[in-house]
Amino acid sequence: MCSHQPSCPSSHGRAPHVVAAHPEQGWSLLCNGAIVFDDSGELLPDGSVVAPHRVPTARLAMAA
Repeated sequence: MCSHQPSCPSSHGRAPHVVAAHPEQGWSLLCNGAIVFDDSGELLPDGSVVAPHRVPTARLAMAA
């Protein structure tokens, strides 16, 4: 899918760039064919899934 020469690396290496952003739906398409979701999960072009890496709520800052 990526037309860069050399082609962009997988989503686990240096970051490929966004070719289509849909923030209202919570996802973006990268030039290497990966779909990245706002919850930090990913769907890779080969169909494999990278689970979201969420921060435990106890570690989140709270407003006073």
